Amino acid sequence: MTNVLQIAFYVFLTGIFGTVLIGSLTRNLQAVVNGIASLVVAALPTLAEIAIAFRSGADVAFGPALSAWIAVAGFLHMLGMLGWYDTVSWWDHLTHAVSAALVAALVYASLQVPSPLGSQVADPYAALFTVLFTLGAGVVWEFVELAARELGEYIDRPPVLEYYGLRDTVLDMAFNGVGAVGVVALDVRVFVSVTEQIPRIAETAVVGGTVLLFVGALALGVALETIRNAATDT
Repeated sequence: MTNVLQIAFYVFLTGIFGTVLIGSLTRNLQAVVNGIASLVVAALPTLAEIAIAFRSGADVAFGPALSAWIAVAGFLHMLGMLGWYDTVSWWDHLTHAVSAALVAALVYASLQVPSPLGSQVADPYAALFTVLFTLGAGVVWEFVELAARELGEYIDRPPVLEYYGLRDTVLDMAFNGVGAVGVVALDVRVFVSVTEQIPRIAETAVVGGTVLLFVGALALGVALETIRNAATDT
């Protein structure tokens, strides 16, 4: 199974490289920027292993499942950036469900491991928090897409992310919910082995992520208002 996941990771990582190349050849800035971001995110587990080993000397191995899931989500998103979001009606729903499920699986796994203080979140609360956190992350992402569109219009350049309107936002949130509910309903604990190795970091990431979602939403709201006011003045 490990070998299959490793092969899947390299296959989908190569696919992301390919979409970046296509974006470069067709001068598709959106595809290039999103492709580079996808490659960086796919490399995060490996970079985290190196950083933890360098900082604490701990031998942490996250395994290939996390990297493979990230690479799959990134590749699906990149196909969308190359036009599938516009030509395949359900593609956006698929990418949101897969990405939301990834976020939910990580949060859910973090809550299954006792904290360094010895406490553990009860399963019903872990499930509820996982769904709410994932939906909150989805709200912030929609703000990011909207901000990217407003900024692109303000500087008269194509936005690096597309915002398709309120109806699309509602559907995005619905499929984010599908991904999150699917994870808790199926009791997906594939990443528990990851969070068990770094319980303090996992706990800090969940708490810090919750704060960042709140602060990020407020900051993006202020940024949107600022951009719109600047555009109106111009």
